[in-house]
Amino acid sequence: MRLTRRRTTISLARRALTGAAAVVIGGAGLVAIDTSPALATPSGIPSKATAQSQLSALTVKSEGSMSGYSRNLFPHWITISGTCNTRETVLKRDGTSVVTDSSCAATSGRWYSPYDGATWTAASDVDIDHVVPLAEAWRSGASGWTTSRRQSFANDLTRPQLIAVTDNVNQSKGDQDPSTWQPPLSSYRCTYSKMWITVKYNWGLSLQSSEKSALQSMLNTCSS
Repeated sequence: MRLTRRRTTISLARRALTGAAAVVIGGAGLVAIDTSPALATPSGIPSKATAQSQLSALTVKSEGSMSGYSRNLFPHWITISGTCNTRETVLKRDGTSVVTDSSCAATSGRWYSPYDGATWTAASDVDIDHVVPLAEAWRSGASGWTTSRRQSFANDLTRPQLIAVTDNVNQSKGDQDPSTWQPPLSSYRCTYSKMWITVKYNWGLSLQSSEKSALQSMLNTCSS
């Protein structure tokens, strides 16, 4: 049973900080501190108009089989820079005042989860969500990809495919698409739909009819 933890919900506006990265000397040597604002939002999120165009262009078809699927066929997390892998890179990108040790592990910081509006101060409470889950990608066309292409998909920092969120919220999502799971914080569903759509569009993945209907409903809530 997971223990209940205290969650603090605060707005992005209140959390915005001004500053630049700094380096301080700690007991274990040099540690990096990222004092930029916590974004919890990856780059590459399209406008409503662009997302609508992309959604219209996606191929609608029945989901494929899970036969042969394994997360190991989507190698992650890979080294991005120095000692930092993809997970650690996203934790630094999405957090505030993130302190890392010499192996790039986050030892402290603050992370806002836009899925549920919670804020965490321990990296262990945060998962890096694949917006389009690996199993969903497999059912939508990735089963026919090379392992190299699946690795690129699983570690994609260019499109809005990776985001730091509350761990048990990510676990409740599992490999579901928007027809059966949407962020608990309804105000984020517009953004989530745009992220999902553009990831599927850029990676040439298909979607099923119920998924498209759910995405369209979510996209309709967007103002821009």
